[in-house]
Amino acid sequence: MKNIDMAIEGNILTIRVDLGKDFGESKSGKSITIASTEGNIAVPGHEEIKIGLNIYRKK
Repeated sequence: MKNIDMAIEGNILTIRVDLGKDFGESKSGKSITIASTEGNIAVPGHEEIKIGLNIYRKK
């Protein structure tokens, strides 16, 4: 994962992303990647639940 923190409290999943960071151009070169799970991953402590997240801005 890049720039993503996940926390679970009860049944609530909280995702934290620092919007001030970036990881350069996307593979297509059309956008700037801010955060990514880099594919679908299991939610911590809940292996049956998956998340896939990409956060980006226009180049």
